[in-house]
Amino acid sequence: MVAKMNIHVNANTLKYISLLTLTLQNAILGLSMRYARTRPGDIFLSSTAVLMAEFAKLITCLVLVFNEEGKDAQRFVRSLHKTIIANPTDTLKVCVPSLVYIVQNNLLYVSASHLDAATYQVTYQLKILTTAMFAVVILRRRLFSTQWGALVLLVLGIVLVQLAQTDGVSGSSSGAATAATTLPTISAQPAQNRMLGLWAALGACFLSGFAGIYFEKILKGAEISVWMRNVQLSLLSIPFGLITCFVNDGSRIFNMGFFHGYDVFVWYLVLLQAGGGLIVAVVVKYADNILKGFATSLAIIISCIASIYIFNFNLTLQFSAGAMLVIASIFLYGYDPARSAVKPTTHTGSGASDAEKLLPRV
Repeated sequence: MVAKMNIHVNANTLKYISLLTLTLQNAILGLSMRYARTRPGDIFLSSTAVLMAEFAKLITCLVLVFNEEGKDAQRFVRSLHKTIIANPTDTLKVCVPSLVYIVQNNLLYVSASHLDAATYQVTYQLKILTTAMFAVVILRRRLFSTQWGALVLLVLGIVLVQLAQTDGVSGSSSGAATAATTLPTISAQPAQNRMLGLWAALGACFLSGFAGIYFEKILKGAEISVWMRNVQLSLLSIPFGLITCFVNDGSRIFNMGFFHGYDVFVWYLVLLQAGGGLIVAVVVKYADNILKGFATSLAIIISCIASIYIFNFNLTLQFSAGAMLVIASIFLYGYDPARSAVKPTTHTGSGASDAEKLLPRV
């Protein structure tokens, strides 16, 4: 009896830790990216930051795989050879999400450079719509009527948020353009182009939805740990990241150096971006859809409040209404009517319910 109580307490503790971790990761990353791209001083090249995040993720996952193999160097090397080299077909399948994630992360930096943190945080929730869309098309899943309603609310909320920000676009764009004209180097803050930021966010949402569902499709039935799979991803992402660096910023890298504009805060951002996804991969198994909804909603609220004080963000009634619609859609999308109608008390099966399997992962 005592053991069962301890297990229950530990499970609840892990749920609250998951809530805190997911909330902070969702909120802090967006705020940090926005601050890093708009603060005074030399601006780092975002393509190099994406590449360094992949290196950090690779090193972290290699250490975790080494630990999984009992800290035995020979077993570790054999495991890498068996999974990556001796199984080229499986490795090549990972090429698609590897390329997609590199492009997606670069688009997120573009979006964070041109959208305030609150608008960026709300708009990026459109990945729920794209994930659902690809789940229906690729995995042939069906959605509940409540989920379709949630997607409509989501789109309406994001439209309201974007419309709420259109009043100051012309003024801010012209002012930023003047600054960019007088200081045409990378040290100048990028001209604020809200439309560019919006399209970058939409592109990132589209790629996020596709990569997530494609990754889920190729993972079905595969007996590979999440850390080994991330080693595969990072190994294949690094070449794509290098190509992106020299295609987009080759001349600036040669003229000013690969690490131009880097300081302690940029390295913190690199590690945050690298570790964020890995942290979520660990804690998300302890968090149900309602808990994930709380985490995302709290992150939006934190981003809005922080933006008011850090970035002088003007919180309007229209923006607030749009954000509330987005938050409501998150909870509605995670609502499972089958589980609410029937609460089993004796079922102890290890697998997810049929209703849970219908829910696209976001």
